[in-house]
Amino acid sequence: MWTEHRTLGEVDLYTACAGSVAHSPLLVIHGGPDWDHSYLRQPLESLADSKWLLLPDLRGCGRSTGGLPLDRYRPDAVVADLLSILDSLAITTTDVLGFSYGGLLAQRLAAAVPQRIRRMIIASSSIVPVPANAYDGWADRDALLASEAAVWSDPALSGPGRVRTAAFAGARATVWRVEAVPELLERLRGIRFSCEWDRARHAGVLPSARLEDAVAVLIRTEIPILLLHGQHDMVFPATLAQQAAAQMPNALAVVLDDAGHMTQFDQPDAWLAAIANFLE
Repeated sequence: MWTEHRTLGEVDLYTACAGSVAHSPLLVIHGGPDWDHSYLRQPLESLADSKWLLLPDLRGCGRSTGGLPLDRYRPDAVVADLLSILDSLAITTTDVLGFSYGGLLAQRLAAAVPQRIRRMIIASSSIVPVPANAYDGWADRDALLASEAAVWSDPALSGPGRVRTAAFAGARATVWRVEAVPELLERLRGIRFSCEWDRARHAGVLPSARLEDAVAVLIRTEIPILLLHGQHDMVFPATLAQQAAAQMPNALAVVLDDAGHMTQFDQPDAWLAAIANFLE
């Protein structure tokens, strides 16, 4: 069902594709950022009957080019990469879904080329900045994230192995329903983790992906935006999606109950239905 597209150039970009070119495209930007696209294939592949799904690996991730100088891991470089992919496929207008860190990148893409985006979904991410005290007093969250924090602070760990270990250590904190954990762990086992963006961050050369004055910028784009969130997200608070939507005439917030950051694992049917309804 899935096919491979390569966008060749200074950076070789891998994109997994599903569905027919006769359908309208949906560009999906993964998070991490040192993950690959694969954990988002399900349940999105169910949309392949009506959408042309395009799930690239960011530069330095998965099967796209890695080993670049650290100062070349920049959000604006990813925007240029995404445009190169669209151009290579002769796509002039697309829908966009950005997940977690990919949601921040999607906002930068929208600001750069609003005329090329029909509708945009920002999933498990945020438009407004996360306040420093956003999670104060949530002891259960602190306990669940302690294992992942220990991985990131362990000097004995490095490279893709550290990113992989951190992903597994933090898995329980990214879903809300304990029943969703086995499927998430199985999906994590298939990811090609890298450490390129992590190395750039540690070297102090990774710019913030957050778009300055994002609310005002995205209002001016006039792109219809869906803010799709899990009620118990421990990475980006769900209240921020609701706050942003209240300020933006072009935005709608959908917050799903009994779901965490990886909402697509906790509530796959409701998550997919929200996306499909918005993209109609």
